[in-house]
Amino acid sequence: MRAELAAMIDRITVAEGVHATAIPRLTLARVSHMQQHPVHAVHEPAFCVLAQGSKRVLLSDEVYVYDSSQYLVVAQNLPVSSQVVDASPEAPFLGLRLSFDVKDIAALALDLRLGETLPKRASQRGIFTGELSGTLLDPLLRLTRLLDAPEDVPALAPLIIREILYRLLRSPDGWRLAQMAVVDSHSQRIAQAIGVLSRRFQEPLRVEELADEVHMSVSSLHQHFKAVTAMSPLQFQKQLRLQESRRIMISEHVDAATAGHRVGYESQSQFNREYSRFFGLPPARDVKRLRELQLGRTSP
Repeated sequence: MRAELAAMIDRITVAEGVHATAIPRLTLARVSHMQQHPVHAVHEPAFCVLAQGSKRVLLSDEVYVYDSSQYLVVAQNLPVSSQVVDASPEAPFLGLRLSFDVKDIAALALDLRLGETLPKRASQRGIFTGELSGTLLDPLLRLTRLLDAPEDVPALAPLIIREILYRLLRSPDGWRLAQMAVVDSHSQRIAQAIGVLSRRFQEPLRVEELADEVHMSVSSLHQHFKAVTAMSPLQFQKQLRLQESRRIMISEHVDAATAGHRVGYESQSQFNREYSRFFGLPPARDVKRLRELQLGRTSP
């Protein structure tokens, strides 16, 4: 089944990069070279599977490596860096990502009555890996085959996606995925806090106000936020700011001073210092390198 999935993705993704498909929330990826530098992004909740190759994902200081024998689930919007570590023109990295709809997860978790056991569990990381078993590969194959029969997508894709979610929720770590959608669970409140920070990351962070908004004490917010995201709310906000500043400089061609100010930094020296620490280079040099990569002219 893995070989068939790899062959299908290989056939569909002729060009390099990430490809949207006729199935909502399903994307395919192809990379023919190992990535020398990590890609930083806020990863939306998703189920990620590799048919070929391997990938390393970093959340704060934690490393998650997976290949064609495992899957990766991201259950919250998390700022991560990722890097393809096994790929070549002869054996390219081939993967798929199925983004989650929280409403679908909540409805299915309710049907399975998972909310009755979740309050007894402590908050856990919003990212985890698991064994890619045949019970998950089978619906994944059927979903991917629908790309050759687009007329069947509207009727059949939602049913197969529901089956995939069911299999994930029934897996040993499936309760981690359910936590984000069950009302009044700690992880669901942390999901709300992440949403607030994502919308207002440019504003000064007042942890007391954030805790009030998600109906948690300050100490409880810190405890569960770090359990889910591996970082504090302040560290989370900092990563959002730095990633957005990088996007602004590249896409809008503005300088570092303008980008830093737009994402909420009052001190230019602090912005340069934190940017260099996070991305490994000062803003101007980092953006120059990324533009050269986009143009296929990587500097030595």
